[in-house]
Amino acid sequence: MAVARCSECNPTQCNATKEAIGMTRLLGSFVVMIVLALTSSADAQSLSKDVASRIEAIPIQTLTLSDEQFLKGVPAGEPVTIAGTLRVAQGEGRLPLVVFVAGSGGFAPNTDVWGRAFERMGISTFIMDSFAARGIVSTVYDQSLFGRLNGILDLYRSLSVLAAHPRVDPSRIAVMGFSRGGHVALYASMKRFQRMWNVGGIEPAAYIALYPSCFINYVSDSDVSDHPIRIFHGTSDDYVESGPCRSYVARTQLQGKDIKITEFTDTWHAFYFPNLPRVPVVVKNAQATHCVLKEVPIGTIVNVNTQQPFKSTDDCVQRSPHVAYSSSSTQATEEAIKTLLATTFKLN
Repeated sequence: MAVARCSECNPTQCNATKEAIGMTRLLGSFVVMIVLALTSSADAQSLSKDVASRIEAIPIQTLTLSDEQFLKGVPAGEPVTIAGTLRVAQGEGRLPLVVFVAGSGGFAPNTDVWGRAFERMGISTFIMDSFAARGIVSTVYDQSLFGRLNGILDLYRSLSVLAAHPRVDPSRIAVMGFSRGGHVALYASMKRFQRMWNVGGIEPAAYIALYPSCFINYVSDSDVSDHPIRIFHGTSDDYVESGPCRSYVARTQLQGKDIKITEFTDTWHAFYFPNLPRVPVVVKNAQATHCVLKEVPIGTIVNVNTQQPFKSTDDCVQRSPHVAYSSSSTQATEEAIKTLLATTFKLN
């Protein structure tokens, strides 16, 4: 219906027309505001689970130890205060938590991806940083910069502190490590290490290791926790080989333990890193240990081939391995871990 111009109306009609037009515009603006508000609200609801309700920096008092000191239970290391970032998920009361342990290169985008996935499930996360306080940026090119087992002590100390936090459920804490951090997550399950170093007595409800190293046979290493232990690895991995993990799982299963390994074909190291190409690329000069090592006697790591104490200069320590992202292996790993945690944490 056409609207008369004011020039065609008397003053009374003109005012009425102006009011009608103004009301139409006001109602139109109001409708637009409602649509925008509803859209924004929907977006906020869809993103709310990805956003932490609170973020805290948590200091952890620990020690810097050599592997020999750790294996012998000698608490004579240098005191140090490391830190970590706690991201409290949306929810009320004490929530389940996953502790992340980084690999040789420190934390990368893969941790952020996992963090968001867990927060959507109502699971908080804690990023444990063993490097910064010790002046370490990376051990990629020199693994001797930091004891391979020291991260286990850092983890135990972190568990004690986190269990006392008012938003953390101490009975629902899992540990998840990547590569070198996977080694920490895997062998933190050893009862021998727990007796020596886990003074707080807080034990993870699940141990999750992505592409960890398993080439060291520790004394009593098959005597592990009764809680679930899960390993995810690639058969093409020439950085940290999956074969030793397969053997370790087999002999630990003989003890009746809930330990499993999932191996993906055509999958390389760091397959969960979304910033890596899908075709293998060389990490030039990165240190890759392809040795068979054994703890004999207590506290001494011996190269089985030479029968001498292991050194980073041994021939079995090589350089320039490969890494690559795998979307299919990533998806399968995500589904398996989410299912594990939903069951372990008794999530609705």
